[in-house]
Amino acid sequence: MTTQTARPKPVIRLGDRVFARSTLIAGSLILVALAAVAIFLIVEAIPALGADPKELKGSPSSFWTYVGPLAFGTVWAAFLALLIAVPLATGIALFISHYAPRRLAQGLAYVIDLLAAVPSVVFGLWGIKVLAPAVQPVYAWLTDNLGWFPLFAGPVSGTGRTILTVAIVLAVMILPIITAMAREVFLQTPKLHEEAALALGATRWEMVRMAVIPFGRSGLVSASILGLGRALGETMAVAMVLSPSTVISFVLLQSENPNTIASNIALNFPEAHGTGVNVLIATGLILFVITFAVNFIARAIVARRKEFSGAN
Repeated sequence: MTTQTARPKPVIRLGDRVFARSTLIAGSLILVALAAVAIFLIVEAIPALGADPKELKGSPSSFWTYVGPLAFGTVWAAFLALLIAVPLATGIALFISHYAPRRLAQGLAYVIDLLAAVPSVVFGLWGIKVLAPAVQPVYAWLTDNLGWFPLFAGPVSGTGRTILTVAIVLAVMILPIITAMAREVFLQTPKLHEEAALALGATRWEMVRMAVIPFGRSGLVSASILGLGRALGETMAVAMVLSPSTVISFVLLQSENPNTIASNIALNFPEAHGTGVNVLIATGLILFVITFAVNFIARAIVARRKEFSGAN
């Protein structure tokens, strides 16, 4: 008759116990803060949903006709910024990770990362004082020569403070986020894959196209969505550069441009009172939902191919 000796219980050290509890509390605090923000927005937004249209700026027929152009402008400006930033960031990341000499790559990466430290107000001043006057003649040329294309229809803005200028400013602002993540993902491509492609006779570009880009595709998508989230919530730069109107328009070069939710809140909150404050908070709730949906889509895309993602 054999006797089984009881296995000794693992000893959990005090440091491990404190660390485990600390991480649990930190994770819980994030959820609590997110829930608190959502509850605050919902409670404060309820009075605005049934507000008298006369209390809304611009006298729209309802709250939804008021927030519709703002939501459109928010998504449209962020989409244009992403359209400009993603190809540029991808090219910079590939150059730093696979083409540039090490010393040049380190310096260039440092300069790109420095852009993330520049305040939004500085980008706004640059956009309104430097970029807008510089691109206005280009806009006039586009309207004169390509005005038949709906996006470039006239009349052209005389100041250059258009939705396209805002998109360029936002693209520069989100460039460091996308570039940094894409660079790290591309650098994690297995050397065996790269060397195998080169051994089979592939050129440097063919190796990048067949080995590096497929490996980092999902990471690049998640980086792009993070940049999109930053562009959706940007406030000061948009408020300073854009010449806003309550319109829904895809035209890029006119003086009447759709405003964004964040910019509208920043411009109108100092003068808001009563139900007007609730209306602005309700538009903030719409922005919260849009941002949450963007992040949810990003996680879903990354999770589909997480085994190939350098971001996970």
